[in-house]
Amino acid sequence: MKSIINKSILFLTLGVLLTGVVSFKVQSPKRKIKLGFISLTDCAPLVVAKELGLFAKYGVDVELEKEASWAVIRDKILNGEIDGAHCLFSMPLSVYTGIGGTAGKEMKIAMVLNNNGQGITLSKDFCGLVGFKEVNKAAAAVKTVQSRKEVTFAMTFPGGTHDIWLRNWMAAAGINQKSVSIITIPPPQMVANMRVDNMEGFSVGEPWNGVAAAQNIGFTHIASQDIWKNHPEKALVVNSAFAANDKEDLKKVMKALIEACKWLDVMGNRSKAASWLTKPNYVNAPLQVIEARLKGSNDLGCDLGVQKYKDDYMMFYNNGIVNTPKKSNAIWFLAQYVRFGYLKTEPAYKAIADKLILSDLFEEVAKEMAVPVQADMQAFKTTYDVSFDPNNPAAYLKTTKR
Repeated sequence: MKSIINKSILFLTLGVLLTGVVSFKVQSPKRKIKLGFISLTDCAPLVVAKELGLFAKYGVDVELEKEASWAVIRDKILNGEIDGAHCLFSMPLSVYTGIGGTAGKEMKIAMVLNNNGQGITLSKDFCGLVGFKEVNKAAAAVKTVQSRKEVTFAMTFPGGTHDIWLRNWMAAAGINQKSVSIITIPPPQMVANMRVDNMEGFSVGEPWNGVAAAQNIGFTHIASQDIWKNHPEKALVVNSAFAANDKEDLKKVMKALIEACKWLDVMGNRSKAASWLTKPNYVNAPLQVIEARLKGSNDLGCDLGVQKYKDDYMMFYNNGIVNTPKKSNAIWFLAQYVRFGYLKTEPAYKAIADKLILSDLFEEVAKEMAVPVQADMQAFKTTYDVSFDPNNPAAYLKTTKR
């Protein structure tokens, strides 16, 4: 009897051990989350979250993937090759409305990554004809250059933020957008294309405006924060499956990025950030240019000196102001599409904003992170435009300059 009991205990013990082993072996590994980015200074939150180990801190395995263009980012998000990306805030709106992709395709805006820090660079053809922020002289300068050659401007994606900054600047300057050519060029290719005279101006994010000035190829005519102070710029944009099926992992990614944004807004950390961004696997641009403009010091080029921004350089957190994805801002971009002829009729503004912006998810994350959520659907005004009421975009369109 004693022998039988001992054998039973032995088999029971082996069974427990084997069950534990089997249980351990079938435990599924943590899913790898893939996030894309473009070689721009404002991909910094993703880079910082990776380099500081913040993704790992929040329990997600994130792989960063450098992409060639915004069109590639769009396609990879939509087909599920990547889960999300550092992305133009307005790109999901452009794609959904059929301007920059197949109408009705959904890309979700989870949070804003930065404000400010883009620019419009003009080629040396304009040097001496128009200076920094001399918007009132830009139309005459374009006509002068047009007397010698065709004038072409470049932006990075139809309906994207850079496109809309370019068209807003042209409207403020009195330049008819039909009088010039407007082409699409990926951000890292802007400087090379200007060098071989493929365009006379471009609208893009840093560091490429700074690189053009440093290489004496062009000069910074105006920064995007001069067009709209503290505007939304890049966002964390994700595919529908990630938002619907992996909500908790998405929240962890957002928490890591918010912590990275806070870290970036400590000015003493920006030199370290620049040292990561300069690497070939990230932005691959000169350290001095990345660092200077990241700190708000813009050497303009064309003997225009240095412009120092005090409270409106590239911001990533700004005491919680930056990260809330606002429906009012989405509605503003949709109104610009009507204003500049991309859409012939007014879209369902609020319905589109409700569908594409993950406001409830951001509010959950913000509450758990003790981050303030910014008020939405309030009127605001950009520098050269009339006031915009997101509750009545039709009234805005009746009075604004095309």
